[in-house]
Amino acid sequence: MTARISGLSFDVDIGDVVVHVKNISLSITDNTAVSTTRGVPDGHVDGDVAADGEIELDTKNFLLLQAKAAAAGSWRGIDVMDFAYYAKAGTEEIKVESFGNKLSISDILSIDPTSNAAATHKIKYFVTSPDFVHINGIPYLSANDTRDLIG
Repeated sequence: MTARISGLSFDVDIGDVVVHVKNISLSITDNTAVSTTRGVPDGHVDGDVAADGEIELDTKNFLLLQAKAAAAGSWRGIDVMDFAYYAKAGTEEIKVESFGNKLSISDILSIDPTSNAAATHKIKYFVTSPDFVHINGIPYLSANDTRDLIG
């Protein structure tokens, strides 16, 4: 039996900082739709796309991002940055990249005074680059989708 990829397998690079996340998500919304003629399916039309996610960090890792905020002069002033999510276990390997991510703090604190769990902090992010998302080096968007946007 071979090793399989789990949440423990992932390393996450946020810009030039390696962070250990409690939880991270990346979701793509693709509004491609069915084209119809007289109410009958007749092909498809490409729709707009968006991608966003949320990072949940303990305080130790949150403070790693705070250094970026301090350098930028504010949390909102942090420049967009690329993220890489990489995992390898046994013969399985996956790398997902999202480009031009803009951070937005959503839950500055999550504290349960009756718990012994570490305090957590949530940061939302939005993908803002036409490079968008690559999965194992393969872009999600086609060259036609990004024509005149990527040099």
